[in-house]
Amino acid sequence: MAQLTVRNVPDEIVRSLKIRAAHHGRSAEALRAGPADFWTKADALRSRSRKQRSDSAGLQREMRDER
Repeated sequence: MAQLTVRNVPDEIVRSLKIRAAHHGRSAEALRAGPADFWTKADALRSRSRKQRSDSAGLQREMRDER
């Protein structure tokens, strides 16, 4: 297996990779993401972001009614 060295990676990214590897029972050096893993996470993120959005028209009505 080949070896790859990447320098000057932000600490936040290194931490994130190590956590992700640990969740999969691997070291960060052995971490590989498959396409299915990417789409699963993308779908989860998309569904979470939908829940956080709000109806701006509804908020405007509420604010107007409070006056």
